[in-house]
Amino acid sequence: MCTPSATAPPRRISLMALAELRDVLNALERGQSPAAVAALLAIDPESWQAIEHRLATLGGTLPELLSNLRGDAP
Repeated sequence: MCTPSATAPPRRISLMALAELRDVLNALERGQSPAAVAALLAIDPESWQAIEHRLATLGGTLPELLSNLRGDAP
């Protein structure tokens, strides 16, 4: 059985996942938390892993990013 190695490059983020992430940010900006959650849940697992990897490369997580966007960061 083939399994991805630890050194394998991260998967790509699908165009649909990028649109969903954009919808998350737009919904949060409008104060529509349920719509933001629905958009987050629509992101496929492979794209989600790629998103997490890219955020980690930048030294952060999605909650930290969202907090910074809202101005909650110190």
